[in-house]
Amino acid sequence: MTDIFNGRYTADIEGDFVVFNIGMRINRVRAWRQWMPASRAMQPMLEALYKHPELGFLGGQSFLYWRGIALVQYWRSFEHLEHFARDPKLTHLNAWKQFNKAVGGDGSVGIWHETYLVRAGEYESVYGNMPRFGLAAASNHMPAVGARATARLRLQRRSEMNAAATLATLDPESYPIGVSS
Repeated sequence: MTDIFNGRYTADIEGDFVVFNIGMRINRVRAWRQWMPASRAMQPMLEALYKHPELGFLGGQSFLYWRGIALVQYWRSFEHLEHFARDPKLTHLNAWKQFNKAVGGDGSVGIWHETYLVRAGEYESVYGNMPRFGLAAASNHMPAVGARATARLRLQRRSEMNAAATLATLDPESYPIGVSS
């Protein structure tokens, strides 16, 4: 059984990351010969990703909906995601080619994806009385208290952390304090 974390929690992740939503929709239920292989192809890909964290996959969740399945995935970078999609030595490219050969444009199965590039600190989340879920399952899971108590505070905190990190990289000689121009 999955552990439930009573109270409010949030996710915390270092740096930029990618949210990748992907799914399929069964357009013709009786065309199971087309949609069944497509639905079965995802499991081996996910198993490979979980076994090889160096590929940049951080984690994700699957969802069933009427006529389809969707996955919300978290990736370290778009480059990692694209590498997984295009590398012929990995599982995705072959599955994609087989899907196109079996289904092509016949309309029996729909596929979709959405890619979101998230800059460091430009996100927030909260989970109440939940197991580790979503971004919190793919990153750090921590209590939503103090500076993490509200959505505004979580976003403000991250914005201030980004500003501090930027200031730390500036050359003090380039920005002398107290010198007027």
